[in-house]
Parts: sequence; C-alpha cells; structure tokens
Amino acid sequence: MEIGNIIPHIEALIFASDKPLTSMEITELVNNAFGFMEEKLTLEQIQTSIDGIIEKYASEFYPFEVRESGGGWQFLTKRDYHKTIAQLNGEKFLKRLSSAALETLAIVAYKQPITKGEIEAIRGVSSDYSIQKLLEKELINISGRNEDMPGKPLVYATSKTFMDYFGINSAADLPKLKEVFAETLVEPTIIIHGTTETVQENAETSQEPGYNTPDGDTPDGDSPEGDSPLPLVVTEEGELLVIDPDAPADPDASENPEGPGFPEDPDAPQNP
Repeated sequence: MEIGNIIPHIEALIFASDKPLTSMEITELVNNAFGFMEEKLTLEQIQTSIDGIIEKYASEFYPFEVRESGGGWQFLTKRDYHKTIAQLNGEKFLKRLSSAALETLAIVAYKQPITKGEIEAIRGVSSDYSIQKLLEKELINISGRNEDMPGKPLVYATSKTFMDYFGINSAADLPKLKEVFAETLVEPTIIIHGTTETVQENAETSQEPGYNTPDGDTPDGDSPEGDSPLPLVVTEEGELLVIDPDAPADPDASENPEGPGFPEDPDAPQNP
C-alpha cells in the first residue's frame, strides 16, 4: 500500500483515540485493519507517514497540529488559539496548582523516584496535603517502595498525565536546571572608588593601555597606601554589601531555625 493511502487511516486513529498513540501502536492497529495484505507495514513506513501528517498540519490554514506529547501522537490546537479555547472551557481551564503543590511537583519531577520523607527534607515542611492533591489530579503516582530504606517507604514519580499536561514525552525532556538558573541569573554590580561599573565593563577598561583608576592606582589594583579596596556589591533589593574575602564564615548559617521536625504544609487546611 502506498504512503498516500495510509495517511488518512493514521489520521483517523490519532483523532479518534482517547489517549496518545505511539508509532508502534499505530503500526499494529493499521496492520490489523489491513490483515488481508501479505506484506505488513513497517514502523519506518508508519513514521514516514506521520512525518507527512505533521508537515501537512503545520500549515497556517489549520488551527490544530499533530504533536508527540504525553508519550504518543495527538491532535492538539495551536498556541495561537489559547485564549479562544479558554473561553470554551471556562473556570476549569483556568484552574492552577498552588505554589506548594508546584514546588512538590517540581521536586518529584527532578528527583524521581523519591519518598515523602525526602520531599519533606528538601522543602522543610510537611508535604502530606500537597502529595495527596497531586495524586488526586493524577500528576504523580506511586511507583513502588524503596527496599533499601527502613520501613520500605512508598516512592513517587510523575505520571503520563503529567507529561501530557506539560507537553513532554519523558522526564528527560524537562528543562535542565542550569538553563533555568541561567535565565534568572543577575550579574552583580561592583562599586570601586565611587564609580559604578559592571564586572565586564571594569574588566574591559582595565585592559586598555595606560589605564589608571580615578585615585591614581596602578592597573593591578594596588593603591598608594598598599591596601586593595574592598568591592561593594549591590543586591537585587538595592542593599549595599561589602565583600570581605578574609571574613570568616558564619558558623550559625547552617543551623535550622525551625528546630526538629517539619512545620505544617501552608496548603493544608487549618482546623478551626
């Protein structure tokens, strides 16, 4: 059978399915539908047909497209029609996870499989309520038990619903933490001798021939008195800090002010 004759059948399968279909599942379904054929369709032929379908619906003429999401192929509306679809679904479409639930979900996504105790050790608060809500929404599931820990506690992992919800196919498709932090990183501003300059600008200026600081210091930063000035850093909140490289570390910085145990989950309902 020619590829052009296969494509409409694949489109019908993807459209009618109530769950994402993998390429292997589509291959099996099409071969079952055309059992009279002596030569069975191969996975490569089905994949070639799917590539043709993707190219077809990539046109601006269609408000929907075929995408691999949630572990399989689906028909999904394009992002340009998000606001229009929101009007149809109303409040259900606008429901959001709380910050505590999102925090718990992020920990499970990046640390899975993970136990409740490990989640609470990272968050620093009880996570019973958040985990229960995520289980109810089927964004996480119980994947087994940790046989190496005392009591063999339950371990949690993200579900197929989670992948479908966020439009990914596996946990490997999640953005890398380095990429996330790189987008939010703010370069510090150093103030030297009353002049505000960024680190990059200061470095470029110091490489110019005959460079001297406003106070007549030499390019290597030595002042006439023999003492190097301490850099001043402006935080995001506008606070001015003096960075002393010789200052001892705060011995109390690592102490837990909450004491033993974990405080209650802020999302948990309060007793009257």
